[in-house]
Amino acid sequence: MPDDAGAPSSGSRLDRAAGVLLGAACGDALGVPYEFAARLDESRTPEMVGGGLGPYAPGEYSDDTQMAVCLAEAALEHADMTAEAARRSVAEAFLLWRREGASDIGMQTSAVLDAAAPAGGTPKVAEAMFAAARRRYESGVPSAGNGSLMRTAPLALSYLDDPEGLAAAAALYSDITHADPLAEEACVLWCEGIRHAVVHGGFEGVREGLRLLPEEHRARWGEWLDEAESRPPYAFENNGFVVAALQAAWSAVVRTKAPEARPEEHFRLALEEAVRAGNDTDTVAAIAGGLLGARWGASAVPAHFRGAVHGWPGLTGEDLVSMAVRIAEGDGAVQEARR
Repeated sequence: MPDDAGAPSSGSRLDRAAGVLLGAACGDALGVPYEFAARLDESRTPEMVGGGLGPYAPGEYSDDTQMAVCLAEAALEHADMTAEAARRSVAEAFLLWRREGASDIGMQTSAVLDAAAPAGGTPKVAEAMFAAARRRYESGVPSAGNGSLMRTAPLALSYLDDPEGLAAAAALYSDITHADPLAEEACVLWCEGIRHAVVHGGFEGVREGLRLLPEEHRARWGEWLDEAESRPPYAFENNGFVVAALQAAWSAVVRTKAPEARPEEHFRLALEEAVRAGNDTDTVAAIAGGLLGARWGASAVPAHFRGAVHGWPGLTGEDLVSMAVRIAEGDGAVQEARR
């Protein structure tokens, strides 16, 4: 239950839900200044100083969180994110973002959204987007970028007690732009990790999510997780590739040591290690931040992070917390549909 100030109680399930969007956005904004720049070593501490490819204001998040917000807004309106109406809402939101909010956009996402744009404003817009992504993959163009994994964290909030439903939604909203099964499976694993962290307060969900993958693919993902646990985040330097991005984020989460009684220390230090992975720093840190926020809660996010983070379409850290809580609790039409 919320405390007297109206915020979720520290350490509660609701606090952990509140940390999902906020944690991802903080990782995103922390990584923005260092994207595709010289990799930071241990002597330098990442800061939310802005700049980067945008350029961005200090604390401003990038496309990772901007696209996650599109999904979160749809989740506030639709109880079933796999339904046709929800898919259309997300597709239209992505196109609106492409026109008005995209401070940065990956090549794969850009190509798919541009191909689907003529169908904008029609009932076929989502179908056009899925078809464009599928054509790109089937033509042999590499389609396993990290652009779907970076944005799917809010889906977990809609399916906190339904892992199978979450897996279906995560796969669907990967496929809308990234039709490669590797991208789909990465989203399933990471979303289950986030769901489990919110509900149970641990990081075990990423590995437990292996059961949600096709049986013939579980062993290779288990090996990739093993590799991530044995190597530092910067070892996965090709982190524009979805598997390497997940490995770099997982490495940062599980290899960073901090006192158990100081979750804020683990949150901050693990995000810093995610940024030190180099290359696509904002995306790796956003992926890691969604899971870290889900495990430790919004109460573990440093106050200066929470106060600084902001971005399209005019949202603050507090707005992201409110949005996440409303999705997790059910709000408006969603709440009515879940009764």
